[in-house]
Amino acid sequence: MLINLEQAQQKWGGSNKLIDQWLNNRRVLLVQYCKIAGLAPYEAPSRTLPPLEEVKTFCDLLVDYVSEGHFEIYDQVVSACENISENCRTKAHQVVPRISKTTDAALDFNDKYSESDDDELLYDLDKDLGTLMEAMETRFEQEDELLEIVYSYSEEVVEVQ
Repeated sequence: MLINLEQAQQKWGGSNKLIDQWLNNRRVLLVQYCKIAGLAPYEAPSRTLPPLEEVKTFCDLLVDYVSEGHFEIYDQVVSACENISENCRTKAHQVVPRISKTTDAALDFNDKYSESDDDELLYDLDKDLGTLMEAMETRFEQEDELLEIVYSYSEEVVEVQ
């Protein structure tokens, strides 16, 4: 996932401050995920469960990331597509609902872990992180597809002029 993020940053980074911020927020989310999942380079020496507070921090980042997409990024990208062409707008409108389907997994994870003070809940963490990251990986791919749509069509418009 981090490799795909780096590719996205190389491809679209620097073209728009909001997109840069969004991709950076994705990086912060993925780093926190690696920390609580115990993935390199954040592997716990004895493979212990992370503190519940770290999981709650991840939940905050997760909800912020999902919200930023829905309430800021997608609207701007779709608006940009509407200004480019009908075909671009149509394709963007096809991708956004697919992205939205992944939101439930993020909100379910947040609901389970953000409000709880029961450390025993962490015994489900690996399974729940796996389910969440499947959905988030799909989401990241579709978000990248949305960015690809707007940038590929905007390049066509520039080339035509």
